[in-house]
Amino acid sequence: MVVEDQSEVAAFLADPRTWGVDRVERIDTHGAMVFLAGDRAYKLKRAVKFPFMDFSTLALRERACAAELRVNRRTAPQLYLGTARVTREGEGLAIDGPGPAVDWIVVMQRFDQERLLDRIAARGALDDALAERVACAVAAFHASVERCEGFGRSADIVALIADVGANMAAQPALDEGARAALIAACSQAFRDAGALIDSRQRAGFVRWCHGDLHLRNICVLEGGPTLFDAIEFNDSFCCTDTLYDLAFLVSDLCRIALRPAANRVLNRYLEETGDWDGVPLLPLFLALRAGILAYTLAASAQAQRDPARTEALAADARRCLALGRQFLAPQAGRIVAIGGLSGSGKSTAARALAPALGRIPGAVILRSDVLRKRRAGVAPTTPLGPEHYGPGSSEAVYRELRERASVLARAGQAVVVDAVFARAAERDMLADAARASGVAFAGFWLDVAPAVAAARVAARRGDASDATVAVVEQQRGYDLGRIDWTRIDAAPGAVAVTETLRRALA
Repeated sequence: MVVEDQSEVAAFLADPRTWGVDRVERIDTHGAMVFLAGDRAYKLKRAVKFPFMDFSTLALRERACAAELRVNRRTAPQLYLGTARVTREGEGLAIDGPGPAVDWIVVMQRFDQERLLDRIAARGALDDALAERVACAVAAFHASVERCEGFGRSADIVALIADVGANMAAQPALDEGARAALIAACSQAFRDAGALIDSRQRAGFVRWCHGDLHLRNICVLEGGPTLFDAIEFNDSFCCTDTLYDLAFLVSDLCRIALRPAANRVLNRYLEETGDWDGVPLLPLFLALRAGILAYTLAASAQAQRDPARTEALAADARRCLALGRQFLAPQAGRIVAIGGLSGSGKSTAARALAPALGRIPGAVILRSDVLRKRRAGVAPTTPLGPEHYGPGSSEAVYRELRERASVLARAGQAVVVDAVFARAAERDMLADAARASGVAFAGFWLDVAPAVAAARVAARRGDASDATVAVVEQQRGYDLGRIDWTRIDAAPGAVAVTETLRRALA
């Protein structure tokens, strides 16, 4: 709800003469007006009062501007330059004049809007490499921020579900029946997972996160993906579970039908953090984020001056509401194993197959190479010595693969397990675990000529696998035993192999 007329301040900030430029661009959201002038951006907090955000007084807006500077300099110090006063000078206004303040603004370094992740995605340039870089940036940020006590408990999630429902109810563009169905589904998902929420809070997964991590709040600058515009006005929004923070980005990618990118971001984030234990909460977190997207888009629609833009945002809000239900649609878990000697293309096939399996955003990939690195306490791309590949170490890795796959599949998650599986006992162990868990299982073995495998391994860069051409030669002597999984010729390449896998699973 708007509580104060800011039209004079907005007109002053939109006037090119204020900044000595030829043109000022204005961007409107439900909580702010942003004015782009020259090489700067000036952000004015709207004088609004919502249940979740209160900028209704000058003092509150001043405080919010200072807080915005503080929280965003954690990730984007090059963008957040300072704050400024809009002052009353006689009959007019000025920036940082001697007169009394009538409003406050955040001063930012302007950047090319085409560098925003939503713009990059819209022009089809959000490729796998960039998706992984974004995931790594988010994982590094989450690792760097402090834990939050007193937030992120199961009681807070109950309150969050209620708040999302109330905020959606305040938006007439959102259908009442669809709103109620989403909130009911969220409540049921919470009842199934409340204990896990509290255990994660105790384990330190509730941190001072971003809070608003959608595509329009990530830009790609020279230093790489940069997170900005973090929440400063409500501690309960940013002091949250790290997976809930990530869920906004994954949900937003699904909103624009980029499920493969969403799956890529999720799996790379899980590889960087090792947070597979939290995945059973992901459907609830994604659905809540979709609900938040729905009501913020609907609120933004009301703030637009262009009727066409208003309708476009309202339609997008309705799609988000439907997406929230899809995230929580009941789904049977399953385990798909992809085995083969080094260089056979297992990991490429797993990444290509995962987005289409199971509920949105697709399957979780469990890769033996990554688990081995995590067990050693190193990053996925850090090389390990031969002592980490002995029988005892390998048996522990395969046990962990089996246990993690079983837990995730029982929670309704599709899982792709990517490992060599050179021994029949390793293959049998995973198939037996799927049967014991009551979930579907499919095993595939990729065959490829040694020369092709050696060429692929030699060409790898920045991968979790430590396989070398010498390892490929060594594996030629393995006694593989019986292979009763579906065998696929992997020589034709990733596209053909993935299509064969999809047909077999269909």
